[in-house]
Amino acid sequence: MNFDQLKTFLWVAKLGGVRRAAQQMNLSQPAVSARISALEEELGIKLFDRQKSGVVLTKEGLLLRSHAERVESYLSQIRAELTPSEEVKGTLRIGVAETIAQSWLSEFLSALRKHYPKLVVELSVDITMNLRDQLLSRNMDLVFLMGPLSEGNVENITLPSFQLGWFCHPQTENKDLGSAPIISFSRLSRPYQELMSELMRRYREVGQVFPSTSLSTSFEMIASGIGVGVLPIQLAQRFIEANRLISFDPGWVPDDLIFTASYLNDPRDHIVYQVAQLALQIAKDYDQKTKPQKK
Repeated sequence: MNFDQLKTFLWVAKLGGVRRAAQQMNLSQPAVSARISALEEELGIKLFDRQKSGVVLTKEGLLLRSHAERVESYLSQIRAELTPSEEVKGTLRIGVAETIAQSWLSEFLSALRKHYPKLVVELSVDITMNLRDQLLSRNMDLVFLMGPLSEGNVENITLPSFQLGWFCHPQTENKDLGSAPIISFSRLSRPYQELMSELMRRYREVGQVFPSTSLSTSFEMIASGIGVGVLPIQLAQRFIEANRLISFDPGWVPDDLIFTASYLNDPRDHIVYQVAQLALQIAKDYDQKTKPQKK
């Protein structure tokens, strides 16, 4: 028995099939099958029941998975504790929501490069729903999104929040939220749903609402006078300084945006955990420098 066999066994168990495990590990299907067969022969037990939809762990397979996950976790911890950060190699797949991309992401990537110069980073910017799906399907190692995620195999580290505010073009006359066009977050996002619910509660009906998956586009739409919008205060400063936006107070504002650094814990990858902690520190530094003080 060797670790390559155990690692292959875990991927087949997690993904429920030899083909998916082969794709994940960049191996051929016969190579994956050979490792599983060798492991079964070594232990003298059957690890999987083969079905049309894939494979299912046997009773013995479930017991081995528990042991194998502990072994994988221990090895990950050993690498994290004993390997100098400048020698850590591999690929880290990170997904980020655009609010993060527009704020402290560049500082984080610079710090990550400094701490782990040999680590290759694959970066994707997307909406929270897609980032969640990518993490759960194991196509991402770490995501920064509007959280937390409630799945039991996900760990969430709470990041500093983003305070929202209402903005419009300096010459906008109609600031009545019951009738003015409103630029908002993506239709699939939590802020959009909360905004629509509150607008209906306060005004009984809602006028034109323009949801957008692009935060930068939303700012440009407001700065062009298309409508008013509720967006992160910290990201509006450059538009305000350029006299392209002003803030206004309609008497209420949605709750702050809560973000988390989220990753899988079955088992926890200690390098991913350390990178998430680095992101937390960078986010705190950014928050300290830019967040408006509440009176």
